[in-house]
Amino acid sequence: MRLSITKYILLLCGIIPLLTSCEDFLDKQETEDITFGQLWEKRAYTRGYFLNAMSFLPNDLTSYVSTPQSTATDELINASNAGAESMNTGAWNASNVPGANFNLYNGIRECNIFMQNVYSCTDPTVTQEEKDEWYWYTRWARAYYYFLMMRNYGPVFLLGDEILPYDATTESLYRPRNTWEQCVEYVTDEMGKCGTYFKEHGKTTWTVDAEYGLPTEGAALAVISRLRLYSARDLYNGNTLYNTVKNPVTPDFPELSEQYLFPQDYNNDKWKEAVLAAKAVIDLGVYELHRDAATPDDPYANYLGITQTDWNKELIWSTGYASREIVARRTTPTGVKTKKGGNGAAYGALGPSQQQVDAYAMDNGIYPITGYEADGTPEIDRNSGYTESGTTNFENPFLKYLSRGDTYQNKYYKRTTRNMFVNREPRFYIAVYWSDSYWRCGPGKDDYVLCNLAKDGNSNTSHDHSRGGYLLNRFCDHTASFVNNQPGNMVFPTFRLGEIYLNFIEAALEWEKRTGDNQFHAKAMEYWADLRDRSGMSPITDVYPGATIGQLIEYCRQERRIELAFENHRFFDTRTWMIATTTDNGPIYGMNVEAQAVNADDTPDAFWRRTVVQNRVFRANHFLYPFSQRELDRNKLLTQNYKWR
Repeated sequence: MRLSITKYILLLCGIIPLLTSCEDFLDKQETEDITFGQLWEKRAYTRGYFLNAMSFLPNDLTSYVSTPQSTATDELINASNAGAESMNTGAWNASNVPGANFNLYNGIRECNIFMQNVYSCTDPTVTQEEKDEWYWYTRWARAYYYFLMMRNYGPVFLLGDEILPYDATTESLYRPRNTWEQCVEYVTDEMGKCGTYFKEHGKTTWTVDAEYGLPTEGAALAVISRLRLYSARDLYNGNTLYNTVKNPVTPDFPELSEQYLFPQDYNNDKWKEAVLAAKAVIDLGVYELHRDAATPDDPYANYLGITQTDWNKELIWSTGYASREIVARRTTPTGVKTKKGGNGAAYGALGPSQQQVDAYAMDNGIYPITGYEADGTPEIDRNSGYTESGTTNFENPFLKYLSRGDTYQNKYYKRTTRNMFVNREPRFYIAVYWSDSYWRCGPGKDDYVLCNLAKDGNSNTSHDHSRGGYLLNRFCDHTASFVNNQPGNMVFPTFRLGEIYLNFIEAALEWEKRTGDNQFHAKAMEYWADLRDRSGMSPITDVYPGATIGQLIEYCRQERRIELAFENHRFFDTRTWMIATTTDNGPIYGMNVEAQAVNADDTPDAFWRRTVVQNRVFRANHFLYPFSQRELDRNKLLTQNYKWR
């Protein structure tokens, strides 16, 4: 067997910059054909294969706007994501699966090849310690690839250490799916073993810059925490929709023959397992909620710092340090380009839905919108102080924070504002941009642009504009020189302590609700209070002192929606909670972007009206991805997911 090393060179540089310095071997230009055995004779070749095995890890920031999951929810509206649109309109099928990641079996195969050969490397410059590290990093990646597929497909087929040969017959590659419980136990067991190795070798978290982005004990336990939580939720815990989904008769795999693929009975113990899995991460004692070093009591500096302070102590694992260019283009209003010029492209097409805007609390902690009438009219908690009528001369606290130290004081952040945006919680102002407010687009004291998202306004003159009247504010570095094509960089918070706190809280409350055991209650409320305090909010038990356990669970879900907004959680949360038939089905609202602007800069009054942006379709079979027709044709033992054809 002969391999062209060039294919590995082309894959490596830039795919996972957190792992590679693009040294000698990676900088080679010529094509060198080598035998498989020669791959393990030189450090450069062996390390190259290691990086290739790791290269299937996604980059959650650079792929953010193209990944269907980010906008196929009630959280966001993306005017330029074809994959998400096919999901939102119900047009996808087994022959057209947007964002499918079943090709991660290629990554699993590469991991298996590497793990079975790395110790045969004969280059004397490769130490035993390096071989061990490469082996265990790769083993973590292999388990993570399974986890990524399970998020989309549910149970998949497990290969273990098996390497499927290139020249195998089609029939010999037939594999039935393993059960959900088998998949969960496999991934958690593998992650547990990786975590033990990392712990024993001082890799609980990153200790030096060179380790940033590499797997750690914390990363292994964080995957277990999220997977245990998903497994306890309704989709994978006695879901009656899936009580007919099972393997065919498979004589070659008797242990899987006619096995039900999803758990048939509800298991309360899964909630306790999820509590303990989250606790294991917290008890490591190496992570802390990010608070700004200079102003730890400033909620704007604190919450913004999660994505603004690289490699901060809240991050458990990230898919990498990358340019904000793609997400900045999709979220920056086109009016910025019109007003400021420069060579930075602005598309301004990615923004929160009205449902997401409504989810945020007021600054008194009360959630203002408690539900909706049939026509979409919001049901308002009058104790919140929220109103949608009228305007107020209001200081935008996020813009005020960004302009701190500037001498012009309130020139840009103080202006007449619609009351629906007044006195909301700090995370709202960091996350949501609305029309008729200033967008900061650089480090200069006058790098502000007043944008109009109404029709023919300065930020709605082409197909590149917000469909819902809002833009995602959170992931832009508003102090970077965007107009000069310098959007800055960011470390995406793939796993962070805030999520683990919420995992613990949800699981503890569900466990208490179902068993009456409140042993985790006090600690859950402590974590919750800490999380809210970081963002300038009172404890939930102070805001709603008479809340029942069931109500606290609902508030926890809302807290999760707000705290983890736009971090690729909502898609999987609505599905594993099995609420997507309500949240992601039917009208998605925004403001009336078709209201005609009188001039380029002023947003007309007609804009401020709740308007149906899209009628979405979510059917019972949409909770999980279908296996593509191509995979079904190649593997006759592969059982299709519920109600897909």
